[in-house]
Amino acid sequence: MHWARDHRVHHKYSETDADPHNATRGFFFSHIGWLLCKKHPDVKNKGKCLDTSDLEQDPILYYQKKYYMLVMPLLCFLIPTVVPVYYWGETWTNACAAHKWGGKPYDKNINPAENSSVAAFAFGEGWHNYHHVFPWDYKTAELGNYRLNLTTAFIDFFAKIGWAYDLKSVSPNIIEKRVKRTGDGTHPLWGWGDKDQDQHEIDNAVILHKKDE
Repeated sequence: MHWARDHRVHHKYSETDADPHNATRGFFFSHIGWLLCKKHPDVKNKGKCLDTSDLEQDPILYYQKKYYMLVMPLLCFLIPTVVPVYYWGETWTNACAAHKWGGKPYDKNINPAENSSVAAFAFGEGWHNYHHVFPWDYKTAELGNYRLNLTTAFIDFFAKIGWAYDLKSVSPNIIEKRVKRTGDGTHPLWGWGDKDQDQHEIDNAVILHKKDE
């Protein structure tokens, strides 16, 4: 109700001292500054003279005003925090799911894993096994395309226009050596079935739920 009242005052007394966000007081004030300081006395006086009976008779607005201290934290802080975290794959989900589920093609001895679902929802932030093995790689992933790593595309765009520079990445040779040394065998390039895979390793592998031939 207060917001609607101030907006009506703004229209009725536009660009006067009674205007809550008087544009003649400067761009910053009219944009956000008016929220950071006390209202001009004319805003309060003119606001009291406005007819807001239609707002007061609205059951939804009445409910919102009556339970403001309960509704405001819910809609302003709780829901905007919970929804991105649980449904958009934001930081907390990333730190949880990508440290629990997924393959470990670069280092099988650490918890962070490669989770494509998290990557899809978090714009490329789900390749945690790689990210923790090579934390200095700006891509946070080995992927050579942007399909599940839009964050890299964003950085590359600004690199092309000169706003991002000195980007560090890992050479394929170093990645290959690390995959062969500590990976769990799930890497699509250097894993099970490679032509140079040791026969002893193949013969002694434990294959669970083997598909019937």
